[in-house]
Amino acid sequence: MNARTIVVILALALVAVLALVPRPVRREPAGHDGAAQDAAAQLAAGGRASAGGRPVESGLPARPESIRFSPLTFEPPAAADFRHQLPDGTVVYLAPSHEFPLVNVSMTFKGGSSLDPVEVPGLAGMTATMVREGGTKSKPAAEVDETLDFLATQAGVSAGDTFTTATMNCLASTFDESLALFLDMLRNPGFDDGRLATAKARAIEGLKQRNDDASSILGREWKRLLYGEGHFEASEPTAATVAAITKEKLDGLHRRIFHPGNVIVAVSGDFEPKEMLAKLEKALAGWERSGVAPDPVSPTVAIEPGLYHVPKKIPQGKVAIGGRSITRDDPDAIPLLLLNDILGGGGFTSRIMQQVRSNEGLAYSANSRLVPKVDYPGEFRAGFESKNPTVALATKIVVDQIAKVREDLVTEEELETSKQSMIETFPRQFESKPQLLRVLVTDEWTKRPKDFWKTFRDKVKAVTREDLRRVAREHLDPAKMAILVVGDWDEIAPGDLEKRASMGEFFGGKVKHLPLRDPLTLEPLPSP
Repeated sequence: MNARTIVVILALALVAVLALVPRPVRREPAGHDGAAQDAAAQLAAGGRASAGGRPVESGLPARPESIRFSPLTFEPPAAADFRHQLPDGTVVYLAPSHEFPLVNVSMTFKGGSSLDPVEVPGLAGMTATMVREGGTKSKPAAEVDETLDFLATQAGVSAGDTFTTATMNCLASTFDESLALFLDMLRNPGFDDGRLATAKARAIEGLKQRNDDASSILGREWKRLLYGEGHFEASEPTAATVAAITKEKLDGLHRRIFHPGNVIVAVSGDFEPKEMLAKLEKALAGWERSGVAPDPVSPTVAIEPGLYHVPKKIPQGKVAIGGRSITRDDPDAIPLLLLNDILGGGGFTSRIMQQVRSNEGLAYSANSRLVPKVDYPGEFRAGFESKNPTVALATKIVVDQIAKVREDLVTEEELETSKQSMIETFPRQFESKPQLLRVLVTDEWTKRPKDFWKTFRDKVKAVTREDLRRVAREHLDPAKMAILVVGDWDEIAPGDLEKRASMGEFFGGKVKHLPLRDPLTLEPLPSP
């Protein structure tokens, strides 16, 4: 042991000994609690302590509920400030932002599953998958994946009901290479045979599982009731239709959707607008344009009110209550959105949640939702999942709550809470540049009124309790709704042990038993 080590050990021992020596306590004169306590009292009264323990005024209120905030000032962005047009007519929205060296590109093409042939449902979804996964005509699929990884670039393609979206996220330093590969993928998909076989096998495996969850069964049969089996909203693939997908079918739908005459481009991130427009003009040059895809066809089937049941041996029944509703631009859309928030869309403050979950304990979650469509009326649906014997009671409570808003005015507090929620969360739709551009692109594609966002909050503020009762009477009639139940009917139908409700109370006790369908063929399975 050297001398230096011995010194260190002795110093540590001295520190330890000193820590054990009691220190004198300074006592304040009687009747005085000390400067620290004075400072604490000042802090409780809204002040703060200085370095010497003396109170300093801070201007803070004494209690949290006394805090007052200045009114939120936010003006929605104008589309014209972001909109550009290339010489070939392609619309481009740009939102430069230099916080991070990244660039986001989103290309929104009109048309999705709305363009699926009747005999090949799911074709648009498979086309989107294969555009991303199937390589290009000049590059094998594996090379495309490896190049994207090398460039640290993310790319994806997805098809919805009425739009197909291709996205790319890359470093600003690799933008040129990434964009070239991204557009090659969109313009010249290779539809690799091996990747197509894998995608089809993966899809069929997914079909095998769609009876495993009652939610999947409920959603499938609910759409059939709402839109009719032949409409694309309710159409679903089978093992046979997936197997029938060929490269020729993919190529045919690709030509209808993916071209500059059917797209709006949005770019956000680290770039200069003039340079970006020049790069996009060059990148899109020579890509053959065609006509804009058609609007989706409106459903011709009207929902038939009644009580419906799909058999499934599960301990909890899954329930949907509702029907067709309004279009997005209906004059009653804002009042009905507010009413839905009060009724079941507002979480724990909503009536359905309070009555079904909080007061009765019949379900973990109970809610309602309003989903307007752009081209035709969408849906209103309330739903929950409850133990089989209490399904009838929970259903009765939900139906009663819908009936109640038709008869009685909502409270002033309910309306004000819903209004403030809608107004105060309004800016969140524009909180990031990519999100802002998504709103503007959707608005242009769907021809939303140009003053919609500027007048939105004023329209919300103008809604009255009488307006909510009026729209409830016009759009929410339980007698015109359907009730769909997935579960064990023998346990559900009698109702709860206290006999507060049974399924015989709805629609005169008449129930239409729908078949559980084979997950691969969608043909009715034999009755259990």
